[in-house]
Amino acid sequence: MHIYLNDLVFNGFHGVYAAEKKIGNTFKVDVHIQFTPATKTIEQLDQTIDYVNVYQLIQQIMEIPTPLLETLVAKIADKILVEHAIANTVFVKITKQQLAIPYFEGTTAVSIERSR
Repeated sequence: MHIYLNDLVFNGFHGVYAAEKKIGNTFKVDVHIQFTPATKTIEQLDQTIDYVNVYQLIQQIMEIPTPLLETLVAKIADKILVEHAIANTVFVKITKQQLAIPYFEGTTAVSIERSR
């Protein structure tokens, strides 16, 4: 079974450059969690992964200014695996919406996949 949290938007002060730390940026987070439920049919919240809990976990991590997106994706993936024992594989992608590079159009992203 799979759970997706797509296009989560956070404002933060992540980055290594002074402008990124001062002005901040908008970040989009995508998470994909693959898990094996204990029952064939899920009928209770405690039989699955609560995506509200996952969102809150991501929100807490994204609030802490961090120089590298590589650090953030690893922290999010690791925390999901720790908090949700039924999770087998976690994929996290963070996209930086604007870059402080003259004439740069587009986005940049970092992703990670962690498994038990």
